[in-house]
Amino acid sequence: MALFLLCKSPAGPVRMKRIQLLLCCFVLSLIIYFFNGHKPAVNLKSAHPLTEVLGMKDGTILKDMSAIKTVDSKTPQETSWGAPLVWGDSHNSVGRRARLSEQGIHVGLLALVVGTYARFVRHFLSSAETHFLPGQMVTYYILTDNPRTMDPPVELGPGRQMKVLPAAELPGWDGLAYRRMVLFAEAIWDLIGNEVDYVFCTDVDQEFVGPVEEEILGDLVATLHPEFFQMPRNQFPYEDQEDSSACVEEDEGDYYYTSEFYGGVVSQMRRLARDCSLLILQDQANKVTARALEESYLNRYLIDHRPSCVLSPEYSWWDSPMTAHVPKKRQRETDGLFKQSMVLSINVRLRDTSPVALWSAAIRDNKSVLRARSPRGVERRGR
Repeated sequence: MALFLLCKSPAGPVRMKRIQLLLCCFVLSLIIYFFNGHKPAVNLKSAHPLTEVLGMKDGTILKDMSAIKTVDSKTPQETSWGAPLVWGDSHNSVGRRARLSEQGIHVGLLALVVGTYARFVRHFLSSAETHFLPGQMVTYYILTDNPRTMDPPVELGPGRQMKVLPAAELPGWDGLAYRRMVLFAEAIWDLIGNEVDYVFCTDVDQEFVGPVEEEILGDLVATLHPEFFQMPRNQFPYEDQEDSSACVEEDEGDYYYTSEFYGGVVSQMRRLARDCSLLILQDQANKVTARALEESYLNRYLIDHRPSCVLSPEYSWWDSPMTAHVPKKRQRETDGLFKQSMVLSINVRLRDTSPVALWSAAIRDNKSVLRARSPRGVERRGR
């Protein structure tokens, strides 16, 4: 009766419209509340990339935020054949270090020191003492044509020792580039292989600038070349001379590896050094010169025998305009002459600036540069 009188009164229709409007607003609020109350429950179950970056799982922010590292989430952590691709600060590397650090491991670090390269050896050893497998037994094997280079002996920490292995004077840069693998093979077969569990070969003009620990250990270990990391396969400077033992076909190869740092267990390194030496000697007999010298044969071998552990360019970095960015440098080149000459040849002479062309020109140009800085006796015999 009251509602009837309200509708009959002049103000009734106006009040009724207000009531209807309020009811509509109330119903709309319920609808919004209902949908908003259920939406998070749906979204938080979805695997949105943002939740992974922020450390969220099932709608909960994880207390352990250690997954957020300097390594980009898009950075590959594994090769196509299942080998770890090692970045020093990744979770995988942390796990590898934890598993291997408690084991009693003896590692050999092998370097060739001839001619004026002797000026690098003390700084190289000092940096290795600080950063290379601290806490593990390490023997430094120095192949040199001048054992007096190591006088007085470098002071080493507990569990570390150095052995100087005589090497004959090498006839010029070309001879050094081809003979180094043969010398490594002889040393590993005759002496080193009976004393250590792992052996790594490195260039003495490098320095360790960050932790290089147990994450690098594997049966066969190779390091990605810093200038060709993430480049397309057709840009790799593989050997393309068909009459070379290092020749790589267009449908072969996954990565391009540097010859400045590689290693593995003794049995694998014996095989690698022996097989690469045979390929080199075969080309020498046929008077064939591979484009990247020793590195060409190493890449040929690693295509046929894929490494069980691949190190990122963090472990062999160059100061070069072509070098890839890395989260952290762990080993780097200290001698910039080769790279500076490469850049000069790029800017002054080349029309074709593809990485393959740049690399080939740099190898040609730097033979004369590297001969010029060799000791006089080596240069004289190389003529």
